[in-house]
Amino acid sequence: MHAQGGRRTGRVRQAFSDSPVAEAGWGWQSDYGGEAVLHSYSRSHRQQTARSVMTQVETVRGPVDTAALGRTYMHEHIFVLTPDVQQNYPDEWGDEDSRVEDAVQKLNELATRGVSTIVDPTVIGLGRYIPRIQRIAAQVPDLNIVVATGCYTYGDVPFFFHYRGPALEAALGQPVPDPMVDMFVGDITEGIAGTGVKAGMLKCAIDEQGMTGGVERVMRAVAKAHRRTGTPITIHTHPGSRQGLAAKRVLDDEGVDPRRVVLGHSGDSSDADHLQALAEAGFVLGMDRFGINLETTFEARADTVVEMCRRGFAENMVLAHDAACYIDWIEPWALAATPQWHYLHIIDDVLPYLLDKGVTEDQIETMLTGNPRRIFENVEPY
Repeated sequence: MHAQGGRRTGRVRQAFSDSPVAEAGWGWQSDYGGEAVLHSYSRSHRQQTARSVMTQVETVRGPVDTAALGRTYMHEHIFVLTPDVQQNYPDEWGDEDSRVEDAVQKLNELATRGVSTIVDPTVIGLGRYIPRIQRIAAQVPDLNIVVATGCYTYGDVPFFFHYRGPALEAALGQPVPDPMVDMFVGDITEGIAGTGVKAGMLKCAIDEQGMTGGVERVMRAVAKAHRRTGTPITIHTHPGSRQGLAAKRVLDDEGVDPRRVVLGHSGDSSDADHLQALAEAGFVLGMDRFGINLETTFEARADTVVEMCRRGFAENMVLAHDAACYIDWIEPWALAATPQWHYLHIIDDVLPYLLDKGVTEDQIETMLTGNPRRIFENVEPY
């Protein structure tokens, strides 16, 4: 008998431990895929039916039933910032209230267009600052915002970690746990920086530089935090150099179930055979950069989704833009080169194109609603 997993580590188990079902002799185990499996400890109670518990996902305003997530964009930022630069050269950022007001307006507009949830994978290295996001979320009541924990680097770890954890093993002659693991787990189980907001996603990255020492260290820390908590993983990847395969080798070594991992930016590639191989391995493909049409085109991105749906992989894709209300990595005037890179592009342009090319309404709902819900329901630690 199967039941959905709990919203975080031990929450389903706790709910059942306090219930008549537990008193009757039932208990929990987890299979490899993390699906919670209810077993009877007592032969006399094998015929009992256990009451299922609704799975929940943490958002900025608190836990939400996965059944209420609705249409979900699995990779959208609100702000992407370089804090040291912003703190010392704040002129471009300008007025805090104006930036918050702009974000509130854009996110409320997105909610009015039928999107109920976004996942914001802004972590260390991208300028995460939860109090600002709390302020925005309070003014966008119809949109759930799921935040993330992890570390974003294409090369080395941040200097903070250079002489901590595994970096000390050679000097000490013994294994040293990586402090990143407990930091990430704490963000998930206790909340981020005293805000009470709990992370609902883990994030790491690998780019064209490949599996550098720093990238591998972060990825292994993310994998360990995932195994302890069940929290799903999203990975920035570079599909042009097939870095999803490099990530797979590390994740396999850590025992991570690929069904719990989104390979972000898979839609940067139009190599459907490569994407099919990743999907067949179990990964979820992030077709999540709609609107960034610099090294590819709108049609190439959309046609890849069409082809993958034709091949039967709608259940392995999620959609998003990887957009932001403000990103300080780019000269503001240069953003004119990406006029479709905004939160409404999928609704206005992508979905009509997909439908016209033969993608069905059911397939669209699978990518926007069913798949995100499944990702957030498969959250038992293992």
